[in-house]
Amino acid sequence: MSSGRERLILRPGPVVETIERLVARIFERFGECGLYRVCVQLHAIAKEDTRRAVSIARAYVGLRILVFATIAVGLAVLGWMLSLIDFTNAAADNVSSAAQGIEAAANLTILAGAAVLSLLKLEERLKRRRALAALHELRSIVHVIDMHQLTKDPSKFVVRANTPSSPPLVLNRFQMTRYLDYCSEMLSLTSKVAVLFGQSLDDRAVAEVVSDIERVGAGLSQKVWQKIMILQELERAPDAAATAPRDGETAVVPVSD
Repeated sequence: MSSGRERLILRPGPVVETIERLVARIFERFGECGLYRVCVQLHAIAKEDTRRAVSIARAYVGLRILVFATIAVGLAVLGWMLSLIDFTNAAADNVSSAAQGIEAAANLTILAGAAVLSLLKLEERLKRRRALAALHELRSIVHVIDMHQLTKDPSKFVVRANTPSSPPLVLNRFQMTRYLDYCSEMLSLTSKVAVLFGQSLDDRAVAEVVSDIERVGAGLSQKVWQKIMILQELERAPDAAATAPRDGETAVVPVSD
């Protein structure tokens, strides 16, 4: 049963390897274009985030030792205080002193419990802060990928009425389809890197941010695939053969793209 559950965990190694292969594919197709540089950055972030996710999943041993030490000291002090109280003497003065001692012991117990609870929550807060910082970086790169696909407009192959400020059309239909497909893959892989933090830390705030990245990535990927579907319809047109690249042809995409 445990081995079956283990197979359902998203492993960081294959995710990083897939991004690495995608970097090579983009370079072979388009050279050192802007999308290639973004994918290289995503690969570096993924490698760093896999280490972060593994580190976050581990217990903070030093902090937990401090918690156990606080509990031990609190119990020792509480026992010492109770040992000073003489419960065998029924005199009025002694009863009053015993009551004061019990009250002091109760206050000490409350303070020690609050200190232990604060230390236990500290580990959770530190892990959450690290995870959210990494997820913020991943959410930003999702929007950077979206910026690269915005100007890839299939309608330019039909409506050839560019203005002086229109982005240049440097890709044919096939190359634009591959470019958009790479963008979709990068969006999906970014979500996969985010999931590594969700499975490493059982925290509601982290889970919400991971879900948000997945929703944004899925929405942008849907927009990309709408463009790809339009391009596939255009490929069925009679003049589609005129735009098909030769085998081994590499598109020249502006480096500033």
